[in-house]
Amino acid sequence: MIGEFESRKDLIQELTSSGAKRVGNIAAIITGTVAEVTREIGEWITDAIEMNEAAAAARRDAANAPHPGEVVGPD
Repeated sequence: MIGEFESRKDLIQELTSSGAKRVGNIAAIITGTVAEVTREIGEWITDAIEMNEAAAAARRDAANAPHPGEVVGPD
C-alpha cells in the first residue's frame, strides 16, 4: 500500500504533466491561428495591390483609346 506522501507526489506529478500538455496544446492553437490570420491579411493586401494595378491599367487603356467620332486608320 502506498503512503500518503507518495500518493500526493503522484497526484502532483500527473497534474503537472497534464498542465504541461494543455499549455502545449493551447500554444499550438495560438500559433496556428496567428499563422492563419497572417496569411489572410497577406492575401487581402495582395488583392488590394492587384485591384490597384488593374485600375491603373484600365486608366491607361482609357487614356490611349480613340475618342468617339475619331477616325483611326492608316496615315
